[in-house]
Amino acid sequence: MGETHSLEDRFQAFVEAENKVEPKHWMPDGYRKTLVRQISQHAHSEIVGMLPEANWITRAPSLRAKLILLAKVQDEAGHGLYLYSAAETLGTSRDQMIDDLHSGKAKYSSIFNYPTLTWADMGAIGWLVDGAAIANQVMLCRTSYGPYSRAMVRICKEESFHQRQGFEIMMHLAKGTPEQKAMAQDALNRWWWPSIMMFGPSDDQSPNSAQSMKWRIKRKSNDELRQEFIDKTVPQAEFIGLTIPDPDLRWNEETGHYDFGTINWTEFFDVIAGNGPCNAERLAARQKAHDEGAWVREAAAAYAAKQASRSARRPAQTHAA
Repeated sequence: MGETHSLEDRFQAFVEAENKVEPKHWMPDGYRKTLVRQISQHAHSEIVGMLPEANWITRAPSLRAKLILLAKVQDEAGHGLYLYSAAETLGTSRDQMIDDLHSGKAKYSSIFNYPTLTWADMGAIGWLVDGAAIANQVMLCRTSYGPYSRAMVRICKEESFHQRQGFEIMMHLAKGTPEQKAMAQDALNRWWWPSIMMFGPSDDQSPNSAQSMKWRIKRKSNDELRQEFIDKTVPQAEFIGLTIPDPDLRWNEETGHYDFGTINWTEFFDVIAGNGPCNAERLAARQKAHDEGAWVREAAAAYAAKQASRSARRPAQTHAA
């Protein structure tokens, strides 16, 4: 018992000194489990997040818009792969993570269980959803686990493009015809509250937040990140002439932040529990893609085994010659 406490104390001192934890380092079981849960959930969110956007690639209003959206969906697939690879360094196989997603054991961001009804939703997702993701992910560039931290540096660079692309869509619509502006406002109305729920429950309702911050996995609390996002986004909405759908929203001179209305946490937890508008649809689509892609994985594995076998035989052949 004393030795375990000593190891944990040394580990805590190590992360508090701003050192990076690497896969071969000793780490508490709770630290490892927290990271696997968080990184795999992040990876699942990137992969599932491709679905509502891929639905609009063929219906984008111009060739330029199609190319941008196609590139964005491709980026998200890459982000998922980086993150699955980072989680694998903690000893959990990718197959296990995928199985946990398909069984419902593992979660992904609740935001992706809402439908994309119009082209303006592509703008709202880029501006709000990716904007909220960046607020959280920039912090993770400094997370204490090395492989996760390094993956996040590249992901954040690409996500910043996605956010600007989304804002560009919303700006053009807001400054277009009355019908286009109404479409943009409708998308903002539907995506605003789910976006600020993305940061997770309030700090007093988040069971893992305090420990994650102690381990330097997280650097800021859910409520801090949510407030930063709101403070940055409200002026952007005002700039393009759209209205945040919150009658209680107002600038507070004393705090230097925006006050905002009560979040519907019942809706949030209901969606997390699997009862959102598109939960079943998203998981069914992922399961179908996984099943139909089995032959590709099998072919890749067979090719890798064949190449490994050839490499193993080659030195012997050279020596005999």
